[in-house]
Amino acid sequence: MDRNPSPPSSEVEEEEDTVGNTVYSKHWMFSILTRLIEVISPEKTDPTVSPEGIQMELDEEMENDICKVWDMSMDEDVALFLQEFNAPDIFMGIFAKSKCPRLTEICVGILGNMACFQDICMSISKDENLGQVLLQRLCDTDSPTLLETSRLLLTCLSQPEVANIWVERIRGNPSVYDCVCFIMSSSTNVELLVKVGEVVDKLFDLDEELMLNWIKNGTCPSVGPSVDDSPEELPDFKIVPCILEAAKQVRSDNPEGLDVYMHILQLLTTVDEGIQAIVQVPDGGKETWSLLYDLVCHELCQPDDPPIIVQEQKTVLASILSVLSAMFASQTEQEYTKMRKSKLCFFFLDMPLIGSLIRILQYMEGCGKRAGDSSKESEQEETGTADVNDEDFHLKILKDICCELLSNMLQELTKENTLEGLHQGHLNEQTCSCAFQNLLPLYFASVESFLEVLREADQTLADNLEKRFPSLKV
Repeated sequence: MDRNPSPPSSEVEEEEDTVGNTVYSKHWMFSILTRLIEVISPEKTDPTVSPEGIQMELDEEMENDICKVWDMSMDEDVALFLQEFNAPDIFMGIFAKSKCPRLTEICVGILGNMACFQDICMSISKDENLGQVLLQRLCDTDSPTLLETSRLLLTCLSQPEVANIWVERIRGNPSVYDCVCFIMSSSTNVELLVKVGEVVDKLFDLDEELMLNWIKNGTCPSVGPSVDDSPEELPDFKIVPCILEAAKQVRSDNPEGLDVYMHILQLLTTVDEGIQAIVQVPDGGKETWSLLYDLVCHELCQPDDPPIIVQEQKTVLASILSVLSAMFASQTEQEYTKMRKSKLCFFFLDMPLIGSLIRILQYMEGCGKRAGDSSKESEQEETGTADVNDEDFHLKILKDICCELLSNMLQELTKENTLEGLHQGHLNEQTCSCAFQNLLPLYFASVESFLEVLREADQTLADNLEKRFPSLKV
């Protein structure tokens, strides 16, 4: 007689209990979500609950388990499972009721991992209630929560399918401006400052209108539900001083972060309102100029660095020089004539900066020769050639910006400035030859103007340069 079918093996049961193609247990994860729901509606006898019925602490076992879910949520199958069981709604309830910073941080972090997947990101982004609640997290006083919130926003803004949803949402919520400025101006957490900077950089790059609003607006009244742990009164924030303060915090600890904040300043100079915001602050732009000047003259691309350093620093140098060039050019505008004669002139025409610009050009010449040699050696290697071309492109941008600023500064030099440059060693036959080599023929008028001044300061040097560059002879 045939036997009855055997019961399913434990292996089959395990396969049915696993999430997608992972080894993670559905039952275990469901139990964690259930426990999170209980956090929203805690028992009165729970010792971790305040008299108002809000959880204040997270016990060690619960923290360990939910942190495991945080790690697992980087897997798409797990992220889809969490979405299927309405994890975003559970998290939204936690944001509204929990006063446990660690729990809030972890839940925002899980959402950030889930948002890395396009369909889930679309679902999260289209949920208006969740979107507003997440923006309110920017008013949190807990740095880890702010970091995870910024990471989540950057993830969403980096996905073209949903970026406009978030731009519109942020544009319609003026309190975001205050929260972001407060973080940039007061936080000492470098990792947080870098991530917030990346969010601002992305926003300005995506939407010029939003950038203009943030440039023009001081503090705007917050809209939407108030957040209990947000600052009661915020200062009258202006965007430029906040960016500068954040840049000072990250400059020594995080080169990538410095690059981000310099690019934000560069984006501001793409509109007239941004340039005015930089040069019309109470100090007449001196703080901005001083910071950028210090970076160029004392930190980046220094005389004891190998010339190849210009490759490593090309993007941050391009941003800095672009801002300096915009500020210098603004002096010639009619509305800044008074300022130029008083506040700005004494620090704009500085010989060490001219020396640094010429050194950057000298280093680029060395890099250009090496790049050319590399290109010849790898003509048949398609990938290698693309890399070299990309490097050449970024170096060309840096060279163009550097030459524009240098030509404008040379054209403004007086005999006294030139004598100072000769005395300090910033101007000599080698540096002037490098400058002329790069500026001619495009900036012929600037070179000719400088040569006339140089002839008054050092006739012999001027004659030698005329011999090396016959096109300059009358």
